[in-house]
Amino acid sequence: MSERKILTDYVYKMVASLVQAGVENVVVSPGSRSTPLAYAFASTKQLQLYRQVDERSAAFFALGIAKATAKPVVLLCTSGTAAANYFPAIVEAYYARVPLIVITADRPHELRQVGAPQAIDQPNLYGKHVKWSVDFPLADDAAPTLPFIERHIARAVAIAMSAPFGPVHINVPFREPLLIDFRDELPEVTFKHNRIAQLMPSTATQQELSEILSATKRGFVIIGELELGTDLTIMWEFVRQLKWPVIVESLSNMRASVPEDCLPYIITTYDAIMKSEDFKALVEPDTVLRLGAQPVSKFIMQFITKSQPDAYIIVDEDPMFRDSTSVSTHFIHASIGEWLTQLEISESALEAEYLAEWQDANDIALEYIEHYSDAAIDEGAMVSRLLNMIPNGSDIFVSSSMPVRDIDTFLMATSKDIRIVANRGTNGIDGVVSTAMGFSQGNNRETYLLIGDLAFLHDVNGLIASRYQECNLTIIVMNNDGGGIFSYLPQSTVEAHYEDLFGTPTALEFRDIANMYAMDYIRVEDISELSEKFTTIKKRPLRLFEIFTDREENVYAHRALWNRINAGLKAWQS
Repeated sequence: MSERKILTDYVYKMVASLVQAGVENVVVSPGSRSTPLAYAFASTKQLQLYRQVDERSAAFFALGIAKATAKPVVLLCTSGTAAANYFPAIVEAYYARVPLIVITADRPHELRQVGAPQAIDQPNLYGKHVKWSVDFPLADDAAPTLPFIERHIARAVAIAMSAPFGPVHINVPFREPLLIDFRDELPEVTFKHNRIAQLMPSTATQQELSEILSATKRGFVIIGELELGTDLTIMWEFVRQLKWPVIVESLSNMRASVPEDCLPYIITTYDAIMKSEDFKALVEPDTVLRLGAQPVSKFIMQFITKSQPDAYIIVDEDPMFRDSTSVSTHFIHASIGEWLTQLEISESALEAEYLAEWQDANDIALEYIEHYSDAAIDEGAMVSRLLNMIPNGSDIFVSSSMPVRDIDTFLMATSKDIRIVANRGTNGIDGVVSTAMGFSQGNNRETYLLIGDLAFLHDVNGLIASRYQECNLTIIVMNNDGGGIFSYLPQSTVEAHYEDLFGTPTALEFRDIANMYAMDYIRVEDISELSEKFTTIKKRPLRLFEIFTDREENVYAHRALWNRINAGLKAWQS
């Protein structure tokens, strides 16, 4: 058998196994060593192929597709530092629990650690930041090789898609020559399918949880960012049955499309009302139940840490459950499922006034926030008005730092259908443009990106992807000329070196970037212009709104709002 046929059989067996395992999307960056697989992917009609020359951006692009589809996405690059450039997105995927199948082409074993070009130590390159890593054998005609490939591909995808989701790494060495024969049809695979188990608690665990919830007099639920693909109808049914105050983070996507009968229990202003010491003393809980990731708000987490409830129960699909407070008392290893609505909760012992206290405080804060949104002119007011203008049935990808916090502050419970997505695995500002572009590709809804100027600059080369496939995205850049989040932190009280080290102004504007990538460009300098300009007809798939704001004004306005809410809560309690 010729070397070319051996290599052809090898790579098409890999592709067939990936397709069999449910892979639909592949993101490829150009490179010589990955040639055989790149050709096989490109010639396979069952796959959607995306291209991005920058591996760092390519990995975030794939991350975005996986977040949109809740399905595994393949990444392919050549050997050497190309593989190292995947690392930031792999770290995000690991902590955000996003399924990526990372395939790095490598030099053959005889060219490793001997000074060959583009050869680095790639096996286990990503260490503990992938769920599993494997170094594949070279293509050969030995009988065990292709069956080995089939089952290890099936294993890789199953590991990526089992709770908790996450990235896996397949390192594939190729020996020259690297050319293959194209094939119209994929080979048959002998491994048929993998059945992944559903994680649910035991009957005894469900009984214990039911007893705690039934006996609680003062308790609330926190719902953070949920596992990809979570059925929200289950969550809404649980809210109906429990009838507790439910602190709903924007990334849970339970602030929008809220059923009318669930509205009385939804608390969205918790970050603001948790700044009131008097209110916190009033609502100290006996029990807290948390579903999903820890919320963006540090104030609610500080409240739990200080109050130390008798029962702080965390439901998490990873046995390495997330608890930065170190006050959890119970952990339930499970995914969200029907079991949650089948708990035998007797008539609730929750005090009626406890629920009323949360509801009244939430209503007071909402009134101040709504007045602020109508009257203020700062960045927060801009975000609030944008939330009203973004069409029903749209999605908003949100950058870390101030954008996600403004969304958390100003997105109120609504029947409007808007989903909020962000990279909160590690809370970084790197790769946000690329992730949003990937998300828009995997999404069948209009997508908006809300981002600050520094985060936009950090990943502006992610726009290169738009030169290889049409990308439909509206980018809204809040340009306050620097790192606005630091203005709220203790560093801002020290004048020396503050602007150089933290404010980091660039004095850059983005019209020329829009022109470079053939984007619609709309400049907004005042809030009075926002409504008219935002409703302009979209002429091109990519659109860039650059909204200019002032960092000092933003801080002053936000703090003034918090102070007014605090004063309103004092008056209510007196």
